[in-house]
Amino acid sequence: MGCNHGFMATAVSKSLLPIGEIAGRAGLSVPTVRYYESRKLITSERTAGNKRLFRRYTLRRLAIIAAGQRVGLTLAEIGDALAELPLDRAPSQEQWHRLSTQWAGLVAARIRRLEKLQGSLDDCIGCGCLSLKKCHLFNPGDEAAAEGPGSRWIRRSLDDDDGGDTWG
Repeated sequence: MGCNHGFMATAVSKSLLPIGEIAGRAGLSVPTVRYYESRKLITSERTAGNKRLFRRYTLRRLAIIAAGQRVGLTLAEIGDALAELPLDRAPSQEQWHRLSTQWAGLVAARIRRLEKLQGSLDDCIGCGCLSLKKCHLFNPGDEAAAEGPGSRWIRRSLDDDDGGDTWG
């Protein structure tokens, strides 16, 4: 009996999908798939020519990423959840249940914060103070007072955006 090397090559090639196919099947752009890989949310294997090939179970991880985004999670939160799942196969139903239970708690906490924010927004619109110093929405508990005078939060925000000092 001879060995059927053609069959083995076909079986391997069907378990590995090129980036264009994985992107198309997941409903994503190729740059998005590359970005998720750079964030270590998914992994690929490389050919001798450095082309990315993805295991079929990567489609399940991409579906989990999409589900997390639909419920409003950040990629960091999704990455934390994916870190608890196996890298070499699709998650089991039990693993998905644990993950979705954790996510439900995050979503519930986010809803509570948004409801509280909604109440603050109503108060803010009602008072009309337009004061960055006293506003309960922008400066809850007058946290800015501890940092001294000036627009520290705005400067810090700008510094965080570009990594440099924009004021000097």
